[in-house]
Amino acid sequence: MAQTPSNMLPLGTKAPNFNLPATNFNEIFSFEAIKGEKGTLVLFICNHCPFVLHVIDEIVMIANDYRVQGIGIVAISSNDVVKYPQDAPDKMANFALENKIDFPYLYDETQEVAKAYDAACTPDFYLFDAQDKLVYRGQLDDSRPGNGIPISGSDLRNAIDAIVYNRKMNPEQKPSIGCNIKWK
Repeated sequence: MAQTPSNMLPLGTKAPNFNLPATNFNEIFSFEAIKGEKGTLVLFICNHCPFVLHVIDEIVMIANDYRVQGIGIVAISSNDVVKYPQDAPDKMANFALENKIDFPYLYDETQEVAKAYDAACTPDFYLFDAQDKLVYRGQLDDSRPGNGIPISGSDLRNAIDAIVYNRKMNPEQKPSIGCNIKWK
């Protein structure tokens, strides 16, 4: 299993907009449509990545914990579905249902959105403040498949808490590690 780190997009970057179809809703979503009052979490995931499968329950818990606190959340899959048919939109809809993902799970067929965010791996996390400026791009926590460290979501939760409770953001941000995005 290859381990690819995040590219660590510069902090302060304005959130790139998008218009992508949701596989678990019958509509197109833009950044503006999913944006939260206090901030927005954009994550790049896919159905088959062992790193995503390892943390998907914690991702869903974070979504449930923070949406009610003004954080918008969206997941995007940008993988090449010709070479990786398990990541096709119909399978994404099933994955969302099976994992109780009730926030938009979008399909980036052209991979333009992944490129705009400089996404490199799954999972890759981007947290924007209320002004749509990037304040966190890093890991969920130190847990990885097989390393024995319990999943806590601590790094991402601390970053979201900083936005929600108007605290100072930790400038030390570790890159996420996961499977590389499957480029065309």
